[in-house]
Amino acid sequence: MKNDLRALVAEAVGALVRAGELPEVAAMEAQIERTRDPCHGDFSSNVAMVLARQAGRRPRDLAERIVRALPASELLEKVEIAGPGFINFHLRAQALQALVTRILAAGESYACDRSGQRGRILVEYVSANPTGPMHVGHGRGAAYGDSVCNILAATGWAVHREYYINDAGRQADILALSVWMRYLERCGEDLPHPRRAYPGDYIRASAARILETDGPRYRCAAAEVLHDLPEEPVAADGASEAEKADAKAGQESYLDVLLQRARALLGEDFAVIRQRALADQLAEIRSTLDEFGVHFDQWRSERELVEEGYVRTAVAKLEAAGHVYALDGAKWLRTSAFGDEKDRVLFKADGSATYFANDLAYHVHKLERGFRHLMDVWGADHHGYIARVRAAIEMLTGRKDALQVQLMQFVTLSSGRMGKRSGNFVTLKELIADAGKDATRFFYLTRSHDQHLEFDVDLARAQTNENPVYYVQYAHARICSVFRQLREKGITWDQVAGEKRLNALCEPHEQALLSTLSRYGEILESASQQREPHQLAHYLLQLATDYHAYYNAHRFIAAPEDARDARLNLCAATRQVLRSGLAMLGVAAPETM
Repeated sequence: MKNDLRALVAEAVGALVRAGELPEVAAMEAQIERTRDPCHGDFSSNVAMVLARQAGRRPRDLAERIVRALPASELLEKVEIAGPGFINFHLRAQALQALVTRILAAGESYACDRSGQRGRILVEYVSANPTGPMHVGHGRGAAYGDSVCNILAATGWAVHREYYINDAGRQADILALSVWMRYLERCGEDLPHPRRAYPGDYIRASAARILETDGPRYRCAAAEVLHDLPEEPVAADGASEAEKADAKAGQESYLDVLLQRARALLGEDFAVIRQRALADQLAEIRSTLDEFGVHFDQWRSERELVEEGYVRTAVAKLEAAGHVYALDGAKWLRTSAFGDEKDRVLFKADGSATYFANDLAYHVHKLERGFRHLMDVWGADHHGYIARVRAAIEMLTGRKDALQVQLMQFVTLSSGRMGKRSGNFVTLKELIADAGKDATRFFYLTRSHDQHLEFDVDLARAQTNENPVYYVQYAHARICSVFRQLREKGITWDQVAGEKRLNALCEPHEQALLSTLSRYGEILESASQQREPHQLAHYLLQLATDYHAYYNAHRFIAAPEDARDARLNLCAATRQVLRSGLAMLGVAAPETM
């Protein structure tokens, strides 16, 4: 509806330009919004006020000229000018009624544009470090990223979904060390597990698998492992915050010393253990995402990116452009000249690359693959990382708009918080098993991603109308039940006859439902532009509310013959939009509940 009216207004403005009543610069996109008060019509435009200065006319005078220039349209009952120059549009009842036929004819493609003509966009999301199971915080990014991709693909974008595997940094080495220490325990060695190593049961499981397949091949005596190692520092009871921070830093240093010892004792076998541990965690991540209905077009390894030379190549390009300088033996990038708060290290004094160097190379690699638009979904704690990555991209491409980052705010459960390094966290797989995939995904998407979310597990499990996903799915199941009962009674639904009797849809509940159905395309477009799938979740709740009210107030199967098929058509159109909208969010549309 909005696009149709926008086209009418644009045509009227164009006619005035051609007639010399408006300057050519006035050929602009019309602004159309839904009215808040039905007394002011269904839609309103401020185009006359926007163009008044260019036209050298009073807004109301220009509004009158635009209204006179509007092409004839079956959509409009009347057009009025209000206030300082608003143009209010009142739709004919037939315009909304005809929407039912359009929805049923288009089916799953209704309000969708799958042409990909807006361009190619690479969306990288989840990208959880493969050092442990996915927790509920990762789940929010997974639900958000997957739904955004679905919505983008339905609104004209060619979408490529990618998972970046952070398998080249210190955390991967700590994972290998953690597994090896548990492996030594299973071999009978008595040695303490480092406090800053990963402590979870999944570490013991990986260690057990390695021992089962390779036997004692990687065993070293505890005395050999711990020989001449400093004692790991521990903060005393009642220690101050500064003392705790010092102890934590000391524990990290102890971990680095232990890593050096492991590499020295194991040689090439350290890489074998690391790869086996990473493979275990990636398999678990893939399994969890499969259960969650999240799938990627490509999984890109950071380690492979480094080994293939992309980091050195990207840095060489930055050096050639004069953006890199040496200081204290390290290589620095002048990101401060491109909006960052300070310059950033690319290579440390020991020659090792920073995480930043690898990440900027990965983003350059994305652009080199032909993706002009990049979207990353990161955790809220990565806020300070955005400026430096954008700066590097701008240095190499000259573009400020290549990268869009969406930050996911934190998630807490009604049962408590999480923390992977503590070993005390709730996995996404556990949450899915407890609340169900559909409820988990829908609950993640009911609040904007830039707001903190408290996940109410008890409500997610509830089979009541207070549970939002149950409420929406029940609306779909109710409609399916209507058609099932129809068949059981031996009554035939005549869709063609219903199309001819759509003028019977004149009850207030029907008008409300039709009005909400007419907003579906607008919601998709807005959710796409704003990257906000919660808009669609809220829309589906409103659509379900309107349908439940309609169902409770009117009869369908036992309706008068002249209204029955029209009402069934309206039910079928509502079912289609509910099913399509739920699919965008990755949620099932059950036929029975």
